Amino acid sequence: MISGKAAIVGIGATEFSKDSGRSEFRLASEAVTAALNDAGVSASEVDGMCTMTADNNSEVDIARAIGAGELSFFSRIPFGGGGACAVVQQAALAISSGLANVVVCYRAMNERSQYRFGGSLAGAPQTSEGEVMDYHTMHGLSTAAALVAVMMRRYMQMYGATRYDFANVSLAARKHAATNPAAFFYGKPLTLDEYLNSRIISDPLHLFDCCQESDGAVALIVTRSERAKDLRQIPVLVRGAAQGAGRGSIPLMNFYGGDIVPFDDTRVVSDQLYRMSGLSPSDMDAAIIYDHFGPTILPALEASGFCARGEAKDFIKDGNIEIGGGLPLNTHGGQIGEAYIHGMNGIAEAVRQVRGNAVNQIAELSNIMVTSGGGVPTSGLILGI
Repeated sequence: MISGKAAIVGIGATEFSKDSGRSEFRLASEAVTAALNDAGVSASEVDGMCTMTADNNSEVDIARAIGAGELSFFSRIPFGGGGACAVVQQAALAISSGLANVVVCYRAMNERSQYRFGGSLAGAPQTSEGEVMDYHTMHGLSTAAALVAVMMRRYMQMYGATRYDFANVSLAARKHAATNPAAFFYGKPLTLDEYLNSRIISDPLHLFDCCQESDGAVALIVTRSERAKDLRQIPVLVRGAAQGAGRGSIPLMNFYGGDIVPFDDTRVVSDQLYRMSGLSPSDMDAAIIYDHFGPTILPALEASGFCARGEAKDFIKDGNIEIGGGLPLNTHGGQIGEAYIHGMNGIAEAVRQVRGNAVNQIAELSNIMVTSGGGVPTSGLILGI
């Protein structure tokens, strides 16, 4: 078991913008350097690198740019937004098994100024997954928003959720972002009228249900928990780290199983996290739930055991997911309000919450859950003191 054997000891990020004015390689290098400085760890100690398959920066190029030592471990995680927490899981596995001593996790994106990340999925690489994707884009489901819209329409039909319920997610995210100087929507809360009157992207998803397209980078430093005690920052222990895919899972288009609602992948991960950590949903003081599309937070809360199936629309009412509520969510503003860095910025926020120095700090926080993307093979973390 890896629980408690590894710790996140450094976090670093660039600014989040719509036009960074520099390459993804430079963004990644800046974020990694900032994370090393935050940890008080020399780049020469780095012997492991981990990122997502979607990242455009080679591990060895980043290692060379920062002045890392010889590498003994490097790994990449597939399935897009489902992979963010798994990057940390791989680092923790490498640390606990002795394959590496200091692992850098990073993700850099110029998804607004360099390319449009929310565009058509047609023309995917000719792998087995790409062939499945092309089959569905041929029939009109050509974007991630369109695919998720079908799943969330089914959720609405099954459980009676409405746009007013979905609004609670977006309004809470923007409320948290409005007090976070790092957020793109800093100082810009969202009103219910603005939410309800926003344009349709793919019914039932409207503009403010969708995450941003952002430029920026985030990096994390992971090392042994024993070593972490002697470093600059409060160690943030990896209490649980898991990957999971439901039976017969098809990323973003599980239309052929018994349940197309984005639930099973997150359930598989959450079950592992609780077993590994010895903790339960009631032990979580806050959560960072992946919000590529805000409404997917509802089935994710249910899959993670915070409420029963169909009950999330009531769970998120009356400020329960805001600061001071029963389970504050996405206290940085999430990917709707802060930035979309494929979930890595959410992990960084969880680290800040455990350290006790987040902008929207939760009092007396001991444990926090982080989930990656719903509706795809995914991953999760429980971080704590």
